[in-house]
Amino acid sequence: MQSGVEIRFDRALKHAFLLAALLLVHAPSVALQPVSDADPSGGQHDFDWEIGTWKTELRRLKSPLSGSDEWVEYAGTSVVRQVLDGRANLVELRVEGPAGRIEGASLRLYNPHTEQWNLNYASARNGTLSHPVYGGFRNGRGEFYGQEDFDGRAVLVRFVISQITRDSARFEQAFSDDGGRTWEANWIAIDTRVMESD
Repeated sequence: MQSGVEIRFDRALKHAFLLAALLLVHAPSVALQPVSDADPSGGQHDFDWEIGTWKTELRRLKSPLSGSDEWVEYAGTSVVRQVLDGRANLVELRVEGPAGRIEGASLRLYNPHTEQWNLNYASARNGTLSHPVYGGFRNGRGEFYGQEDFDGRAVLVRFVISQITRDSARFEQAFSDDGGRTWEANWIAIDTRVMESD
């Protein structure tokens, strides 16, 4: 009979293998290609289009992975600043709605050796960084994968940036608790650039 520690270790090991398999499946299409069509030397400038201030309309699934389809809505701003000579950027998010207020920051760091970005989110609510997601851009779409602790269990995380134009973009986070066979979106944001005169 296994102890509780052994059972938790077995579960963590199983999830680590599932995450590794998922990353291997997606890595050839995301991480091993130059991440920016415009920059054949790598993807260091993949987020240059996003530098500035954005109006953010955000929808959040109230209870992910519970079978509920109740969403809550927020509105506010995202401010994106370039740091480390473009090898990183910092996003400050401030939105609010009937369900309350969300304030957070995302630090995105570029690794020139792997030509991958890692995205790290911190909520002002608890002051801690979430586990990073890793990936890059291909054909105008960014895909990033990782693992998160959610309600005491390890789940896979997919973060997708799509529908990118000079003045708008869509951001979607989804969880999978079945090793990546199915995904449930739980965070969808539409950003629209704030013009100087706005």
